[in-house]
Amino acid sequence: MSTLLISACPGPPACTAVHTYLFVDGLDVVARSDSRMAGLDPRQLLRPGGPLYPTDMPRTVDLAAEEQPEPGPGRLAIRVRLRGETVIWSDVMCPGPDGGAIEEVHFRLGQYLGEVERAYAALQSRP
Repeated sequence: MSTLLISACPGPPACTAVHTYLFVDGLDVVARSDSRMAGLDPRQLLRPGGPLYPTDMPRTVDLAAEEQPEPGPGRLAIRVRLRGETVIWSDVMCPGPDGGAIEEVHFRLGQYLGEVERAYAALQSRP
């Protein structure tokens, strides 16, 4: 089972816009998948019932867009689904620590939802 860690860039002046960092087992999924991309706004990804919340029906979730003055047309997407007590991300396609391709990751439901909720609460507590 993998572990999810979520953080958010606060935006200017640190970078051009607010965006989400998604780490799977300590690896930045967006940067490792396509360095031209930046994670989408955390208010979009992390909201209760939002796109990262798993359901029994698989769905495609945009995680990132090309970094420009405004998000470009290129997107980084994964499939998210729930199977029992396991959250599955498929179509990930990023290099793992050994250089081999990571195509699918599995998370324990409790850790996954706890991290999404923790990151959303941290976002809400910002001024």
